[in-house]
Amino acid sequence: MSTLAAEFGSGQVLWSIFWFFLFFMWLWLIISVFSDILRSDDLNGWGKALWSIFIIFVPYLGVFIYLIARGGQMGERAVQNAQAQEQAFQSYIRETAGGATPSDQLATLADLHANGKLTDDEYATAKAKVIG
Repeated sequence: MSTLAAEFGSGQVLWSIFWFFLFFMWLWLIISVFSDILRSDDLNGWGKALWSIFIIFVPYLGVFIYLIARGGQMGERAVQNAQAQEQAFQSYIRETAGGATPSDQLATLADLHANGKLTDDEYATAKAKVIG
């Protein structure tokens, strides 16, 4: 009685792993290209639509032509996207925490001191706390 495992030799296992790896890399490449198309600021809506249609209907040719034509800037757009997300996250944290930046705090203290609501000693103490 032969089982599937007995018929499937080690060479076939390695060959299957190789094809699975190629398939996974192809999916990853398509996802990367589509995400780059969508985050690209230099393409208008029609350009994004045409690239997407080209990649959907002629996938191999479309992906390879996209990589040749626009692949050099994919890393730059990914870095810009990451920086924009980081700035948005930091802004969200500042807004949620309700804290102002040190320069905002110093400006507020200076206004309070100029209006006479803080004495010189209070202003110096608060300024020292903000500066650290």
